[in-house]
Amino acid sequence: MTQTEFNLLFIQQVHRCEETLRGKAKEYTGNNPDRLSAFKTAAALQECTPERALAGMMAKHIISLYDMCFSEQSTYDQSMWEEKITDSLNYLFLLNALVREGACNE
Repeated sequence: MTQTEFNLLFIQQVHRCEETLRGKAKEYTGNNPDRLSAFKTAAALQECTPERALAGMMAKHIISLYDMCFSEQSTYDQSMWEEKITDSLNYLFLLNALVREGACNE
């Protein structure tokens, strides 16, 4: 893969991440203006930090990717790879937001 091809792939991936995050914001936050409220609610239910609650949710996506990478099935549709990779990246973006928010509140 050339650097130009990689740069295009990167731009397309970031665009997919943005579309997904924007599209699912209402689904996961309802009318709550706090974009991170789902993780805070999960943390309260689990008696842990929002970061740990997010990590637990993210684990499902990472395990799915791991299973795909080590599966005996030789190929998966590109759309499946894109979905799993996008979801995993988005959890990292959301984790970054939680970490930054926590640092600002200290």
